[in-house]
Amino acid sequence: MSIKKQWLLNIFMVLLSWITFPFLGVKNIKRFLPASLIVGVLEIIHASIGKKRKWWVFYNKPNSYLFDELPFNLGPFLFVTFWTLKISFGNFKLFILLNGIAHAFFAYPYSYIAKRIKYYSLVRFSNFQFFIYFFSKSFLLYGLQYFLETKTKIVKRLT
Repeated sequence: MSIKKQWLLNIFMVLLSWITFPFLGVKNIKRFLPASLIVGVLEIIHASIGKKRKWWVFYNKPNSYLFDELPFNLGPFLFVTFWTLKISFGNFKLFILLNGIAHAFFAYPYSYIAKRIKYYSLVRFSNFQFFIYFFSKSFLLYGLQYFLETKTKIVKRLT
C-alpha cells in the first residue's frame, strides 16, 4: 500500500470514529473519559513495546508511531472503549461480550485484510494472541470505570 493510501486510510479511520462521538452525549463523554484515557495511555505504552518486539510490522517507510499505531489509538481503540462503556456499563457480561466481538473482528478479519492490502502484518503474534492482547485490557477498563463510579458516589454522599 502506498504511503498516500495509508495516509488516507488513517484519516478515514480516525474521522469515522470521531464522527460518532457527538452521539455519545457530553455527559457520557465526561463520565467515561478518565478510564478511557488511562487505558489509552497504557495502549500507547504497549504499542511501543509491541513495535520494538516486532509483534507486528507496518509496511510503510519510514515507520513511525505517529503514522502507524496512533491512528488506531485515536480512532477505533478509543471509539470501541467509549461505545462499549456507554452501551453496557453496569452489565459486565454484555460488556465482555461486546469487547470480545469488537476485538475478535480486529484480530481476525481486519488483520487479515490489513495484511492482504499491505497495511500491517502480525509477525510474532498469532491472531489469537493479538485478540488476547486487546481483550485483556477490557477487564482493566471495566475495573477502572467501576472504581471511578464507586469513588464518585462515595464523595457525593460525604458532601
